[in-house]
Amino acid sequence: MRYEQSTEGIRVAVRPSFSLADSDPAEGTFVFAYTIEMANESDTTAQLLFRHWRIHDAAGDDSTVDGEGVVGEQPILHPGESHEYRSYCVLRSPVGYMEGHYTFAWKDGEEFRVLVPRFHFNGPLVLPGTSHIPFGEDEEPEVLH
Repeated sequence: MRYEQSTEGIRVAVRPSFSLADSDPAEGTFVFAYTIEMANESDTTAQLLFRHWRIHDAAGDDSTVDGEGVVGEQPILHPGESHEYRSYCVLRSPVGYMEGHYTFAWKDGEEFRVLVPRFHFNGPLVLPGTSHIPFGEDEEPEVLH
């Protein structure tokens, strides 16, 4: 699924996915990857400065993450340009979501917030008390919504 939102001429699109290869559902470790593309659809250059995330885990572990840039970068987006990056999140349950915002600055230095739409994580169903994954080693689980 793709989630998309535009703020102040900056469009943010998110594509989350479950990573079975990096997860251990029987141990309560669920790894979700996400790809984010941000595109400058305005007529002014803007630079991403900071990120703010609110992460919700259905297991009850909510957290926030603040920091400079994204994956060590503070991309400058000229009109018509885009930047894409990939990151991940580890949850203790197969269901959760992330949402937040980026702080950008126009070329004149004025800062503004760009909203990141809430995007949902849906992993495999794991029944309590099971010590194995209910599918074969080479099979992908079906995503439950």
